[in-house]
Amino acid sequence: MTHTITTAAVRRAAHAALTAAAALLLAAAAPATAGTSTGGLPGGDHLFLMVTKGDDRSSDTRGTLLLCDPPQGHGRAAEACAQLDSVGGDIDALPPAHVYCPMIYAPVTAQARGEWHGRPVEYRQTFSNACVMGARTGAVFALGD
Repeated sequence: MTHTITTAAVRRAAHAALTAAAALLLAAAAPATAGTSTGGLPGGDHLFLMVTKGDDRSSDTRGTLLLCDPPQGHGRAAEACAQLDSVGGDIDALPPAHVYCPMIYAPVTAQARGEWHGRPVEYRQTFSNACVMGARTGAVFALGD
């Protein structure tokens, strides 16, 4: 019997694995206090961030858990948390940076899932290249910094 697997199935499995890893990170980062209203998850603002380089068939994905009380998760966590706080956690509302980006098509997809001030956050956007992503999202998806 021959089994084939599609890239879509691989992506779904990778996404499920990253989501499970984020849940484990959240559980490990949670303080060991009884009676928290979040069921053991951090009470502060947190987002699981993922950046995928390439088109939909790519498997070049990096992810991290951004915690904001205190800021941690990547090299620019404090800056990312401050930027998110200034727009109430609405990534689409971040003001664009005034930079010149090359007109090179090298797509990157930014995704965020989590909670900000008690409200759920779901974000997914594909940008033409990493420069455009950085200009539109500030330090939030600066996972390589």
